[in-house]
Amino acid sequence: MILSDTIKERRAQLDISQVDLAEMAGVSLATVKDIERGKGNPSITTVEKILAVLGMEVVYHLRQTI
Repeated sequence: MILSDTIKERRAQLDISQVDLAEMAGVSLATVKDIERGKGNPSITTVEKILAVLGMEVVYHLRQTI
C-alpha cells in the first residue's frame, strides 16, 4: 500500500482532521496535505512524527535478494 493512502485512511479511521494531525505531529498543514496527495518529499523524521500520532511506526527490514 502507498504511504499517502495509508496515512489518509488511518487518519479517517481515527476521525482526525488534517489540521489536528498537523498540530499534533508538529508539522505544517501543507505538509500533511502534500503527503496525502502523494506530493512533496517528506523526511523520514516528518513521516515518523505523523505516524506516531496515528499509532503507527516505520519498520525497517532487509529485502530478500535472489
